[in-house]
Amino acid sequence: MKIWMLAGALALATMAGAATGQSAQDTNSLRKIGAEVLFWSQAQRDANFPHMEKIFPGHVVKAGGKVRALPAGKPLGMSDAELDAFIASQNISGLIVLQDGKIRLERYARGYGREGRWTSFSVAKSFTSTLVGAAIKDGYIKSVDEPVTKYIPELAGSGYDGVTIAQLLTMTSGVKWNEDYTDAKSDVARMFLEAVPAGEDPTVYYMKKLPRETAPGSKWVYKTGETNLIGVLVMRATKKPLADYLSEKVWRPYGMEQDAFWMVDPSGHEVSGCCLSVSLRDYARMGQLALEGGKGVVPANWFADSTRPHADIGVPGRGYGYQWWTYPQGRFGAQGIFGQTIRVDPKTKTVIAVSAAADKASDRDYGLARTAFLDKLFAATAK
Repeated sequence: MKIWMLAGALALATMAGAATGQSAQDTNSLRKIGAEVLFWSQAQRDANFPHMEKIFPGHVVKAGGKVRALPAGKPLGMSDAELDAFIASQNISGLIVLQDGKIRLERYARGYGREGRWTSFSVAKSFTSTLVGAAIKDGYIKSVDEPVTKYIPELAGSGYDGVTIAQLLTMTSGVKWNEDYTDAKSDVARMFLEAVPAGEDPTVYYMKKLPRETAPGSKWVYKTGETNLIGVLVMRATKKPLADYLSEKVWRPYGMEQDAFWMVDPSGHEVSGCCLSVSLRDYARMGQLALEGGKGVVPANWFADSTRPHADIGVPGRGYGYQWWTYPQGRFGAQGIFGQTIRVDPKTKTVIAVSAAADKASDRDYGLARTAFLDKLFAATAK
């Protein structure tokens, strides 16, 4: 699936001047780098995916002092040859399998290691969704049935009139959107390129001009811009930066091992549709949090509702929940371009996290091969 591409790259580039006060020359240089993210060489991907904070500005998601233990479990019965072949063919940098919260497999490659962090691309969308649940539990948001315009009043009179938070979460707003990354005139390419009047949020400024295409709730269309709107909504409701709120609600209480890094947009706000840098074990912990239901973080039924199919995406056996993908056999997960993956199987209480630097941003055969091997890993945990 196409997840986060040119819009994110352009966001990373255009944010520099506003967020860091750099010169026009520096900003133009970053814009060039951002526009080339999709076209980095393999050597550049390997070098930059674990170190995005060295290139782009962002905020730190602070970890707490107590780390949630991931004890060793029984080694998974997969041959080294088969694992090595999969890791090499998929350009994987990190692969971890948890079952019952214990590590049954953990492998690193491409110069990556346990102490490092790797970019999430659109895996971040599922983290942003979790913050909506946290904001509901904390009383900042009443429910997902509330209108988006309650929290982002600038959208009144736009295509988002009558759209609920749930319809943003499931990408069924009915607002017209073009996520074609090969089209320079697409919404995903243009959303952070336009000049924004002083004091206006760049995401809101762009999204409020989009026309209505279908009735809310009637059609699923993948829209990175709407996840960015969700981030704005959570920031407005909580009056906190997303990085701070993620630290407060997840990173510290759940015991994440390392600080995370979240890139920011031209207004200095976190790009909520992408752009987290997280360690492999902490990606796995996020999957474990969802598997366990997020007690104390989100309402009791939040993850059960978030990870069931609310929208038909046109692929047999698959669907879309509240910024989580759903799969056959009751599985769910998060995914981003270049192979980033969290996949969860509630039946076997298994979480798999993958960090990668695939040679293409999105490729059907690559995705099918990845899923086939993840299915083998899930089957191995059941033995």
